[in-house]
Amino acid sequence: MTMTITVIGGGLAGLTAAIACAETGADVVLHEAHHMLGGRGRATPAPHIAHDGAHVFYADGPHYRWLARRGFVRGLGWLSPSAAARLGFRVDGRVRRTPPLRMLAAQARFRLAAPFDRDFHSWASDRWGETTARHMANAISVVTYDADTGRLSAAFVWDLFQRVLGPRPPAVRWVRGGWQTVLDRMAGRAGELGVRIETGSRVDVLPETGPVIVATDPASASRLLRDDRLLWTSGHCALLDVAVRADRGDRTLVFDLDEGGFHESYTMQDASIAPPGESLYQLQMPVRADESHSSARARLDAFADLLLPDLAGRTTFRRTAIAKGRSGALDLPGRTWRDRSPIDRGQGIYVATDTVAAPGMRGEISINSAIRAASLATGGAPGVR
Repeated sequence: MTMTITVIGGGLAGLTAAIACAETGADVVLHEAHHMLGGRGRATPAPHIAHDGAHVFYADGPHYRWLARRGFVRGLGWLSPSAAARLGFRVDGRVRRTPPLRMLAAQARFRLAAPFDRDFHSWASDRWGETTARHMANAISVVTYDADTGRLSAAFVWDLFQRVLGPRPPAVRWVRGGWQTVLDRMAGRAGELGVRIETGSRVDVLPETGPVIVATDPASASRLLRDDRLLWTSGHCALLDVAVRADRGDRTLVFDLDEGGFHESYTMQDASIAPPGESLYQLQMPVRADESHSSARARLDAFADLLLPDLAGRTTFRRTAIAKGRSGALDLPGRTWRDRSPIDRGQGIYVATDTVAAPGMRGEISINSAIRAASLATGGAPGVR
């Protein structure tokens, strides 16, 4: 008799888990509460295709190899020389082409190991001084969505810093069409494998038979399983998606070393996601402790005005959002990914989301935990380690 596996959630984790299970020959049914698959990977409809969350992949881990082997991340976009020339770093209120020299020196120390039981700011300050430590932490806020990244585990932040800004060849990859294209391909593959996908199907009580993989956002998984351990430290950030009539004076990519903001062009590697003659950007600004959302948005608007001259007069599309608890797990000093809530909950119940005990950042944790959950649910190989 074919085993039936229930997957709850139709986002990145849920689709990964469903495909991985179905590939073993298992019967899979996937429930998605919304009428559209994708979760936090969804995007706005054309002509301005702006994503709710991250929209790039890093090709240096098992998550990417799993996606690539199945053709989900084919059709990559690449930066042109002119786009690459307009990247920058905000330092002391001004945008410059290169980071400070002491930060460059720190970037080159990729063989250095950082301790997991110290905070990043104090550890980095001992080596390069407090100013450089602050610059480094703010530079990597693009990943953490956190206004005080320096308080996190030194090993955790150092690993992210080296992956994003280290001297090795950059592993960042853009798929033309963004995550929505990847998710559409995954949904199509799930259908080919016979996964029964039920949208508009909210699950409030766990099924009593068969393995179950809970692949919702952490807050929903916590409510369903009645387990607060899934609510791990995560980021809090103000977001701005904006399209403008293109101008050569616009910056394409800027790391904000002053306040932890970030600015990136979506269209510099994929012109299809905005109308001809327009550029689409996403900007972010982490919300400080006890800061109002309006204050964070004001700082974000000032950042945007600095990078996109005459922004108000050229804007053709604009939307704002607040992302809270959406950066994946952030590890405090003394914690590593192994200390997070387990994937295997016992009695045939497994969790795949971005705050469980799996390596990676943001969506990578979701993919890696989903592959592991699928392996456990089907009694297969160990999966991602």
